[in-house]
Amino acid sequence: MARAPFELAGTRVATGSRTQIDVPVARLYTHAPLYIPVEVVHGRQSGPVMLVCGGIHGDEINGVEIVRRLLRSKQLQGLRGTLIASPIVNVFGFVQHSRYLPDRRDLNRCFPGSESGSLGGRVAALFREQIVDHATHIIDLHTGAIHRTNLPQIRAQLTPGGETERMANAFGAPVILNAELREGSLRHYAQNRGIPVLTYEAGEALRFDQWAITPGVRGVLRVMRRLGMLTGEHRRRQVPAAEVANGSSWARAPIDGILRPQVRLGARVAEGELLGLVADPFGNAEGEVRSVADGIVIGMSRLPLANEGEALFHIARFDAIEEAESAIEDFHSSLEPPPDALY
Repeated sequence: MARAPFELAGTRVATGSRTQIDVPVARLYTHAPLYIPVEVVHGRQSGPVMLVCGGIHGDEINGVEIVRRLLRSKQLQGLRGTLIASPIVNVFGFVQHSRYLPDRRDLNRCFPGSESGSLGGRVAALFREQIVDHATHIIDLHTGAIHRTNLPQIRAQLTPGGETERMANAFGAPVILNAELREGSLRHYAQNRGIPVLTYEAGEALRFDQWAITPGVRGVLRVMRRLGMLTGEHRRRQVPAAEVANGSSWARAPIDGILRPQVRLGARVAEGELLGLVADPFGNAEGEVRSVADGIVIGMSRLPLANEGEALFHIARFDAIEEAESAIEDFHSSLEPPPDALY
């Protein structure tokens, strides 16, 4: 029996074909329409429906490039199931180079949304109804916030032996952060509906970080292969081992001033170790930023200017820190070419 067409936002996608769909979301003040761009690849054989989305935060653009490269991959030939690729969800923020919507709301705190609510609630409701609710599995692509960079990592709520854990292990990021769900996030909404979802965090807002994009594309393809959506084995690169962090903490600025980092992203640090120095422009006052735990630096500020109390270094804690350090080293060595801007 022939597989039925896939329908999304009123558009039918024939079996064995791919279609780009513009989902109407709102209008600008000028009356010009805005759309959430989506491409659907509908395989000839049945299988999972994978949603890969980027740009829920409009300034986090690494995900846009990950989706573009994913859609150009020859591995999608012979796809089993259906791929829904949405490179830019928050089109308002993307156009304005902003994390937020025009009403200053964070779209990733607006789910499940409301058709009669705020702008954020309405966009969340539209994206949920027209796109998210079709998915059986989700990979949500993010970067660090503005002026912060993240080591490639997966954030997910893990259940031993569950589908989310299986996806996280398949992705191949060096670090998996077993993170609690945040109310209003896409991950919170999807997970509560029984849809396994990964959040991939890597790089910095408003820039393309090749050392974050390339592993992102590979990771999505690995997950699709693990789910049986792609045929054959991809043996050119062994999947890097990942270590699960059992928690994380931020080291903060002790005073107002200018930061001079003393460690790199991905570095192993000990509790109390010096991470950076914050000083006033004259050097009259200087404060030390020290690690709050033994762990790995998985995120850090890229802006030298710091206010007292500002989060500067994100430290992930591991039960087996030597294995975590080894996983990160293996991840770095697997990149082609090696990363040259990890800090």
